[in-house]
Amino acid sequence: MFPVSSLSKFPHLEHERSAGFPNCIVIGVDEVGRGCLAGPVVTGAAVLPPEALQATRPAWVSQVRDSKLVTPKVRAELEGSLQGWLHAWSLGEASVQEIDQVNILNAVELAMKRAVEGVLKRLSVEAQDPRVRVLVDGNRIPRTLGPIFPGRIRAIVKGDQQSLTIASASILAKVSRDRGMERLDLESPGYGLGVHKGYGTPGHLEAIQRLGVAAFHRRSFAPIRDRLGSGA
Repeated sequence: MFPVSSLSKFPHLEHERSAGFPNCIVIGVDEVGRGCLAGPVVTGAAVLPPEALQATRPAWVSQVRDSKLVTPKVRAELEGSLQGWLHAWSLGEASVQEIDQVNILNAVELAMKRAVEGVLKRLSVEAQDPRVRVLVDGNRIPRTLGPIFPGRIRAIVKGDQQSLTIASASILAKVSRDRGMERLDLESPGYGLGVHKGYGTPGHLEAIQRLGVAAFHRRSFAPIRDRLGSGA
């Protein structure tokens, strides 16, 4: 296992360097939508280009942060820039039905596996390649990835605030999921999905009370399960 790096206020490349970047393929992984009452959970996976280490890298890279700390306007701008600059990137998703079937934790780990597989496919690289390393945001190594990358994967608490690779994946996943919720809002108006993006805000809960539970709601989550259990 590669060594632990220090904490920092802004995303940096210490974790990537300790994982062997740029000589190794370092994949950063993050998820969005874990705590939502509606919609899928989406994960991003990203690989930085070697020039990320150079002082002459694009100025906009300094704006890359944990997606929760970036405004929607800046996130949208960063998405296009990242997609053209990253060495590789991919998104993974677990549907509402999968979340209800296997629980949110397992669904997140399933989506992470799909995102990582997407990156490997784009790079035409096998998971068994010893050059492949994985950095995951969180406090645990996903069970879907641990056995595939033994000794080559690390979970980093607040990784989206420390690792530039994870932060990049976070931005891509957040923009993609928010855009999907905005489309769903047009198809199912009244719930405010384009505003709260599926989170359990007072406005969302009020809409559920008024309009009922919809197909895009996660029935295994307490507020939805309790409402269905009440017979409403």
